[in-house]
Amino acid sequence: MSTLVVGLGNPILGDDGAGWRIAEAVACRLPIQSGCVTEAGQSYSPEDQSVSVECLGVGGLSLMEHMIGYDRAILVDTILTGKHATGTIYCFPLHELPDLKTGHLSSTHDTTLQNALQVGQSMGAVLPDEITIVAVEARCVYDFSDELTPPVATAVPIAVKMIMELLK
Repeated sequence: MSTLVVGLGNPILGDDGAGWRIAEAVACRLPIQSGCVTEAGQSYSPEDQSVSVECLGVGGLSLMEHMIGYDRAILVDTILTGKHATGTIYCFPLHELPDLKTGHLSSTHDTTLQNALQVGQSMGAVLPDEITIVAVEARCVYDFSDELTPPVATAVPIAVKMIMELLK
C-alpha cells in the first residue's frame, strides 16, 4: 500500500504552518532506509508499504494531482471551525469535510478538493480510496510569523503520534 502524507499551509503565516511542522516531524520519525533521507519531500519504503511525505501550499486541482497513484492520503492542515479551543485536533475521513463549492469559487483558477477529485476520477486518474484529514484548530493564520502559538505548538507532537498510528 502506498501512502502520501501531505502537510498543507504556509510556514510563514503563524499557525497556518502547523501542517508543515507536523509533516516534517512525521518524516523524521519514519524508519530510515538505505539511500533515503526522511525529510519532508522524501519517502521511505518498508517491505509492506511505501510512505511519501510532502509539504505543500496548494489545494484543489494541484493537490489532487499530487495524490495520483497513491492508495491512501493523509492531509494535515489547520482548520478554523470556531467550535473548539485552539489546538484541538481532529481526525476524520474526507467525506466529512464540508464541500464549500459555492463559497469557494472566487477564482476561476481552482476549485475545492472534493470537486478536483471528481474531475480527476472522471479523467481516469488513479486516486486514493482512503483520504484522512488530520487538522488542528487554529485562529492566527494570517499574521506573518514563523512561530506557532503555544496551543498549536502543543498539538504538533500529539498530531504526529496520531499520524504514526494511522500509518501502522
